[in-house]
Amino acid sequence: MSISSLTTSQFRNLSYISVNFHSKLNLITGDNGSGKSSLLESLFFLGHGKSFRTTKIENLINNVSDHFVVSVKDDRNYQLGVRRDNSGNFDIKINGDSKFRLSDLAKNIAVQVITPETFRLFFGGPKERRKFVDLGLFHVEHQYSDLWRDFRKVLLQRNACLKTRITGQQFDYWNELFCQYSQHIADVRVAYIEQLSGELNRWLKILLPTLSEDIVLHYSQGWSSKRKLIDVLNENSQREKKYGHSLFGAHKFDVKFNYKKSNIEQVLSRGQQKLFLMALTIAQANLIFNCQQIAPIILIDDIGAELDTSSRTALARAIEQLNCQLFITAIDTNALEPIIPEQQNYKMFHVEHGVISELKQGD
Repeated sequence: MSISSLTTSQFRNLSYISVNFHSKLNLITGDNGSGKSSLLESLFFLGHGKSFRTTKIENLINNVSDHFVVSVKDDRNYQLGVRRDNSGNFDIKINGDSKFRLSDLAKNIAVQVITPETFRLFFGGPKERRKFVDLGLFHVEHQYSDLWRDFRKVLLQRNACLKTRITGQQFDYWNELFCQYSQHIADVRVAYIEQLSGELNRWLKILLPTLSEDIVLHYSQGWSSKRKLIDVLNENSQREKKYGHSLFGAHKFDVKFNYKKSNIEQVLSRGQQKLFLMALTIAQANLIFNCQQIAPIILIDDIGAELDTSSRTALARAIEQLNCQLFITAIDTNALEPIIPEQQNYKMFHVEHGVISELKQGD
């Protein structure tokens, strides 16, 4: 899908906007604090039910209001909308029907974002990398959402047994289920990582051609791949009882990004790291498209940060081959020039004081 129109009211510093977008490429300029990142944030919120800039949803409400509204139409005239007030109440509508929860939003729109904070994939620990991989799995493997939900229930029961030191048949029951679910999830994940690695290599050859052959994704399933989980748990039973929670299993998986056996963040420059993150995000978006035949949406905030002209030119080559809709922000048009297509196959916007205006090409 692609977003054909967006309407917001009282979201951040966007008092009210109604704008029509291009189905392929949308370029947005504006000074810091003008509202261009808030525009991306509103789109991200509709795909995730949360912000990529804050954990407090109340911060998304304009400080002169008591609510915000965000709604979109896609190229099929499909409608998604959210209203949230200061009391924490949500009204979520999908095609006019309001019997939905925040978690239902992600089933209807696949949104990924690249910001200066995306470097948390390197520095934010396994939790950030798990979130990235699970986002892709949620859209690509239709069984994964239910599988992960059921596993979480079993994990909570097993942890409760460990915390209260319950043994015997009750613990054995949850322990066996825990091992079964962990192995099933590990099998699904490793298959997905193999797909992602193959797709990533294609985009690295465009964005980082001199480094692509030596970049590898390394998947760790949450326990030694050379051993059965039940044996690892039995060996560490006293440690788990001491800590009161499960130390091994599917919830402990991780993905490392290596260049010649070293962590990428230790070897590549910030600009190269950002190109890698773009290749990784594009690869995942393409897997989603191949699976669902629904074009994902990629948001890139502050394209000029860390990327020189040649890097942005490489990104332009990648954009030409993408099956997705892009929204890219920059402080000025100079940062965008290398990625502006020669054909008039895009829209340009400028944001000032929370007001977005479409620019005629050539302005």
